[in-house]
This record gives sequence, structure tokens and C-alpha cells, in this order.
Amino acid sequence: MKTTDDILKLGDSRLYETCEPVQRGELPLVQTWVNDLHEAMEDIRARYGFGRGIAAPQLGIMKRLFYLNLDKPYIIINPEIKHPSQELFELWDDCMSFPNLLVKVKRHQSLTLEYLDENWEKQSWKVEGAISELVQHEYDHLEGILCTMRAIDDKSFRWKS
Repeated sequence: MKTTDDILKLGDSRLYETCEPVQRGELPLVQTWVNDLHEAMEDIRARYGFGRGIAAPQLGIMKRLFYLNLDKPYIIINPEIKHPSQELFELWDDCMSFPNLLVKVKRHQSLTLEYLDENWEKQSWKVEGAISELVQHEYDHLEGILCTMRAIDDKSFRWKS
């Protein structure tokens, strides 16, 4: 069973690597990876009270895959962000790789996410607001970018109370 302890922490060099696309032949592995991501996220939720999504590289799986658990589970394979809005908004972002730290960032208000689902079928999802922010956060993980690297300025960090 995967737990919070299995999530790579801030400073681990793997968190700064660009992930490789999932190949169609790896599809049988995807459900195992997603199960691990789900278990780790549930443990974060239990321990820290947050968690709507987790990216594969946070468990050392260096593949372009992330998992969201919102109103239902979403398995996002080889995502691409299209048509990000010009309009931005600011928020305090958190991350499972540093669960006690908040980072103020700017994100696009809306975008279209194109990806493959668990059946290797193309999907297109227009998202806004909080879900847009979440998608951008998880997508950044696949690019080796952490929200600490997107901080608005050097005063954009605070500890959760």
C-alpha cells in the first residue's frame, strides 16, 4: 500500500525531470499506477485534509500521467493543455510533495485539456477556476515544474496553520 511516505519530497531531483509519454503497450500498467496514486492521495487526505489530484512522478513513476478524484475519478494520460485563457487568477497552492507549505501563484482562469483516458480514447475537457488550477498544477509536475518555481515573488510562501 502506498502512503504519504512514498511521495517524493521537495528537493528530490526526480521532481524536476520531464516525464516520458505513456506508450500504448504500457496501458496494462496504468491501472496499477493509478491504484498506487489513489492510495497515496487517500493517505494525504487522511493526514493533511487536502488532495484532489496527484501526478505519477510524485511516486517516482516518470510518465505523463496524473489522477484526479473529484466527483468521480479521472485518469489523465499524455495530457496537453490547449487554449489557456489570457485571464489569470491568484491563489495559495499546496502540494503533496511539501504538504505544510502554501505558495501563492498565478494560474489561467480556463483552458482545454486534451488527453487519453484509461481506454486509450481521446478526450477533450474544458475546465475553469479551481479545476483549471488543479490541472495546471498536475500538468506542471509532468514538466518537472513545482509550484515553488511559479511563486509570484519571494514573499509568496507560508506555512499552513
